Amino acid sequence: MTAIIETLCRKSAAVGGACPTEVPPGEPGHPLWEMAGPGGLKPTLRVFMLAPLEMVRFLTGLVGCGILFGLCLVPDLRADTVVLREGQIITGQIILEKENQLYVDIGITVLAIPKEKILQYEYAESLDPGRSDVNDVNQAPAGDQKAPQPSDHLYRTADLKKTTIAKCAEAVSGAVVKVSSPAGTGSGFFINEDGYLITNYHVIERETKIEVTLFTKVKNGFERRQFKKVKIEALNPFVDLALLKVEDLGDTKPGFVYLGDLVRLEVGEQVFAVGNPLGLERTVTDGVISTKNRAFEGLIYLQTNTAINPGNSGGPLFNLAGEVIGVTNMGYIFYGGLGFAIPVNYVRHFVENREAFAYDKDNPNTGYRYLQPDGRLNKARPDFLKDKDAPRP
Repeated sequence: MTAIIETLCRKSAAVGGACPTEVPPGEPGHPLWEMAGPGGLKPTLRVFMLAPLEMVRFLTGLVGCGILFGLCLVPDLRADTVVLREGQIITGQIILEKENQLYVDIGITVLAIPKEKILQYEYAESLDPGRSDVNDVNQAPAGDQKAPQPSDHLYRTADLKKTTIAKCAEAVSGAVVKVSSPAGTGSGFFINEDGYLITNYHVIERETKIEVTLFTKVKNGFERRQFKKVKIEALNPFVDLALLKVEDLGDTKPGFVYLGDLVRLEVGEQVFAVGNPLGLERTVTDGVISTKNRAFEGLIYLQTNTAINPGNSGGPLFNLAGEVIGVTNMGYIFYGGLGFAIPVNYVRHFVENREAFAYDKDNPNTGYRYLQPDGRLNKARPDFLKDKDAPRP
C-alpha cells in the first residue's frame, strides 16, 4: 500500500501538485492513513481537512493516474496473498518462487520479498477455467479435460497450479500407501483408481506375499484399510521400479496422483515427500531439488535435501502442484540432506512398456533373481581330482 501512495504522490507532483504532507506515505501521522492495529493501515477522512489548494492539486494528481488508482485499490479476490511476520498483507501474483525469495507482481512493480520476512503465503485459485488446482485431484472423472488419460496408459497427467505444501499434502495423502512384505515395509502410490500402484523393486524383492495399507480420510482423521490380494504386474530391477495391482479393492475407489514432467522442474525448486519412514505412517518432509541429473551406475537421479529414510522407499516426491516428479529410493542415513529419487520420466517409460517387464513367477529371468543350478548329488571327490592329488614319482 505504501508503494501505491508513493506512486500517487509522484503522479500528483508531475502535474503540479504535491504530496499533502512531508510525513512519509504509509507512516503513522500521514493525513491519508492511520494505524489500524498491529501492522495495518486504514484510510481516514483527514484528506478532507487539507487546504483547498492542496486538495485541488491532489485530486488533479489522482485524475492523472485514475486508471492506476482503480487497478491498485480495487482488491482482486483471486490474487495470491503474502502475510509478513510484522502483520502486513500483500496481494498480487506470485510470479517466481526461489529458495530464499518470493517475487510478487502487485501491478505497478514487482516486489522481491525475503522468505525470512514472510509468515505465510498462499496461491489463489487459477483464473484459467481450463487449469485445475491440486485439490481437484481425485475429483475429476476419467476423461475430464483437466486430467486427460491416454487410452493406452495407466497413469494420468494434468497441468496443475502450484499451491502450498499443506494443501498438496491434504490432497494427495489418500493416494500414498504403505507396502509390506515379510522382508520389511516401504511406501507406494496409486496412479489410477483401478488399483495400480508404483513402488521400488527392492521393497518387494524376492517376495510374493505383499500387503498394501491404504489410509482413507474420515471425519476424525484417517482409517487404515489393509488389502492382501496384491498382484505383481511388472518389475524393472535395473531402474528399481515395480508395478503392483490391488485386486481386492471391492467398491473402494482409492485416491490417485498425477505424474508430472521434468521439463518444468528447476534446481532450487521446493519439493516434498510423503511416505512411511521407519514405519511412521503418512510422514511429510520437504526440501528443494539439489540437482536434476546426478549419475549413479549409468542412471540419472534427482538429488534433494528432502529427508528420505528407510521406509520412504517407493514413495512419491512431489512438486508444489501436487504432481509426482520422482520416486524416492535411497538416501544416506548418517549424512543429512542427501536423498535421491528416480525421475518420473523413468516411471512413465516403465508403465508404458510394462509388457516388456511383465512378471512371471515361472520365468527364471523375471526380475533380478536368477535360479541357481542344482547341487551335486554325489558329494564325493571327483576321480580327476584324486588323480591330480596323487603323489608323483
